[in-house]
Amino acid sequence: MERPNWAPGDIDLERPSVARVYDYWLGGAHNFAADRAVAQKTLETMPELRGVVLNHRAFLRRAVRYLLAQGVRQFLDLGSGIPTVGNVHEIAQTTDPGAKVVYVDIDPVAVAHSRSLLDGNDHVSVLQADVRDWTGVLASDEVDKQLDFDEPVAVLMIALLHFVSDEDDPWGIVGGYRDRLSPGGFLAVSHAGYDESDIESDASVQARRIYDRNVTQMSFRNQAEFTSLFKGFDLVEPGVARVPAWRPESPADVEESGKRFPGFAAIGRKT
Repeated sequence: MERPNWAPGDIDLERPSVARVYDYWLGGAHNFAADRAVAQKTLETMPELRGVVLNHRAFLRRAVRYLLAQGVRQFLDLGSGIPTVGNVHEIAQTTDPGAKVVYVDIDPVAVAHSRSLLDGNDHVSVLQADVRDWTGVLASDEVDKQLDFDEPVAVLMIALLHFVSDEDDPWGIVGGYRDRLSPGGFLAVSHAGYDESDIESDASVQARRIYDRNVTQMSFRNQAEFTSLFKGFDLVEPGVARVPAWRPESPADVEESGKRFPGFAAIGRKT
């Protein structure tokens, strides 16, 4: 396979990655044949999956706008992925050109493309790191350069923690970032999952099997488990909601299917 000029030389073109499969679902162009193959196979099994992904992305936009309205001008975007239209810095710097963002991702394609795209933007830094290593992330030069934790910082974990197993302790990871925030900082999370009363469709089960086998294992969590991630935070209205139902921009955004959406969203303010 010919290596694209934007792909770092040590990338395995035959191994799908979370960031590049997600990029394909969002309509991006920074993915390989292996990523497209597994992404398309899951879509054929569960056609509504692209809408699920787009809803998480729409929550990111609504969350950033909400946080800007609360006076937040600093954002730590964990598991940020490959830049597409509507990224955090684009939204934030439209409101305030001085807003600061640190993007963190483990995928070298996501990091390389982000750095290329953001070259010359002094208020944005890109860090290649495993977000589970919160001590390393928080001690990095990129975070130190951009973020002042004596002022409100918003930590964003959008469509991230369902890739963190219970064994890797997502609650402990969130706690590490939480403890670095000053009172008045925020945490925004969206997460795949179902409530106990939900019945997962056969198509969803099959799509998850394809993804787990070919990309990485996912850990769906129920509403109670999701809510427990916000220990030490006061949830802002409307509290925990299905992703499309968290402060929708119009009633049309939340149709009947949105009430059964396979995932939750919330924002908490550190007390």
